Amino acid sequence: MSTHPLRIFAGTANRPLAEEVAAILGTRLGRCTITKMPDTEVHVMIDDLVRDQDIFLLQPCSAPVNDHLMELLLLVDALRRASAHSITVVIPYFPYARQERMARGREAISARVVATMLETLGVTRVIYIDIHAPAIQGFFTVPVDPLTAIPVLAQHFRSERFREAAIVSPDVGRAKYAGKYAEFLGLPLVIMHKRRGSLGSVSVTHVVGDIQDKIPIVIDDIIASGSIIDELPALVEAGARPEIYLAITHPVLVGKALAKLDNPLIKELVVTNTIPLPPEKQHPKVHVVSVGPLLADAIRRIYEGITVGPLVQPI
Repeated sequence: MSTHPLRIFAGTANRPLAEEVAAILGTRLGRCTITKMPDTEVHVMIDDLVRDQDIFLLQPCSAPVNDHLMELLLLVDALRRASAHSITVVIPYFPYARQERMARGREAISARVVATMLETLGVTRVIYIDIHAPAIQGFFTVPVDPLTAIPVLAQHFRSERFREAAIVSPDVGRAKYAGKYAEFLGLPLVIMHKRRGSLGSVSVTHVVGDIQDKIPIVIDDIIASGSIIDELPALVEAGARPEIYLAITHPVLVGKALAKLDNPLIKELVVTNTIPLPPEKQHPKVHVVSVGPLLADAIRRIYEGITVGPLVQPI
């Protein structure tokens, strides 16, 4: 166990989650002042003594992504200059995670840029949850703990009502991720195969696995525009029950995503609170489960020198 005091700090992106984590750990959030200047610059000041302390800084980088990312970077810099012993950044929703490679020539690898900035500023460790591209872990040379919310979300489906359910991967790329859900819940795995058209359109060509008369639980890491909802009738056409559940970690929910939830096939969208949902992004079909206990457990394990393996690989 570390001999340095444990402190939790947070930016403005998700204060309720940070306060929940601090409460579980029996401490309070560290004090800092974050001010938006008239010209939109951000000013950061650490208001507590942090010299020789182990700092865990919680800040998901959801919209406005660049504002929250800049807050995170400035908080790291301020903590390092205040002589913190260590700085672990807890980024439940990692920014630019869908820009992890050059899909075409002359593109920026934005996720690598974020990793470089964090390391250059002196972070000691990085924690995130269900990142879109797992290879991003390799962009860092400092330790990274890639947590998963699978047990948190899957717990919602541990009832007799879902005994005749099946875990559905929305595409081949998510099959391994979906397989963890299936093994965790002891349910069959089904995969939707897609074909991309010349104009960027996507269509489901066939459904692989036994979905006949089963309740589909469709999983993914991010729901943004809600395009996944447009593809769900293919499950019913393949024999699934017309009651579909979605279990998705990060509720980005932009554009017409909320309106698409009015589709009568959708019974519930289960998400986590990695990203806070303001009133305009709430919907009767959205059910939020908390990753606060997961993050608090990870912080406690790291601080006490205990393995975080069970939180990274839940099965």
